[in-house]
Amino acid sequence: MRIIYLGTPQLATIPLAALANIPGIEIVAVITQPDRPSGRGRQLTPPPVKIMAQDLGIATILQPETLKDDAVVAQIAALEPDMGVVAAYGEILRKNVLAIPRHGYLNIHPSLLPLHRGPAPVTSAILAGDHDVGVSVIQLGSKMDAGPILAQHRRPMPSDARAGTLTEALFHVGAQMLCDVIMPYAAGTLIPTPQDEQFASYIGLLSRDNGRIDWHQPATTIERMIRAYDPWPGTHTTVLGQPLRILQASFTNINGNHTPGSVIDGVDGVVVVCGQGALLLLHVQPAGGKAMVASDWRRGLRSLPVFGEPNLPLPGTHFNG
Repeated sequence: MRIIYLGTPQLATIPLAALANIPGIEIVAVITQPDRPSGRGRQLTPPPVKIMAQDLGIATILQPETLKDDAVVAQIAALEPDMGVVAAYGEILRKNVLAIPRHGYLNIHPSLLPLHRGPAPVTSAILAGDHDVGVSVIQLGSKMDAGPILAQHRRPMPSDARAGTLTEALFHVGAQMLCDVIMPYAAGTLIPTPQDEQFASYIGLLSRDNGRIDWHQPATTIERMIRAYDPWPGTHTTVLGQPLRILQASFTNINGNHTPGSVIDGVDGVVVVCGQGALLLLHVQPAGGKAMVASDWRRGLRSLPVFGEPNLPLPGTHFNG
């Protein structure tokens, strides 16, 4: 079976490596984003999927700026693929591209669809406080993440789940699921199940402002943010006029009435008062600095500050690491 594979970031290398080991499948082309400037030197850097495709010896690697180019669409059609697989490619496929493979496209989405459609499903699940998390293999359609489901895996949400590491773990599970269903689906012995639209939920693209902390929110909400926005966009506040990223925190109790955002020297370390409850800071990262233990950061301060004042603009702020 002739497969075209569309993907770009490191996560997308996981299903690609798994597919390359399935007997009876030939990956006739990999389609990925163009090389982009990266790092402080802004050197032109190939996407991880391109590097893996080269390592696997895949002869045809396409890197179009967009799939809206008719010449690119014709180039893909000339490959005569039986099926396509899409994993974090970076562009929504239009109908003329969707129509090329005779068996359509399959996609790995790390959520219990129809919950948490969109580009950051694990972030969405952590923010919502879901008790379960999962991954789905679906048939791709014209509506985002709304295609029928071929397979779905459910597991309990870890209490310390962070979006980056959990997404990677779910992609490993999803890659194996994809390998298990691809042949039965192509043979017509596995019939996809339509999603129930009444349970659909969405999350949009994230920006740096999503990670700005409002200390009037409950401690439970802020602690979820810290885990949900790791690694992007990070969770941040301002202190003494400077940005500060909060990397890790845990719940704690306080006595007395304090203004949300107030920093207190607690028995166990640095405590920040929230709208309900408080958080014990464990690791932080000052702007321009590296991650550090919160108590070490506190020792560098002459007085106890209030977080979130003033409300400085954060886009463009540089954090090392």
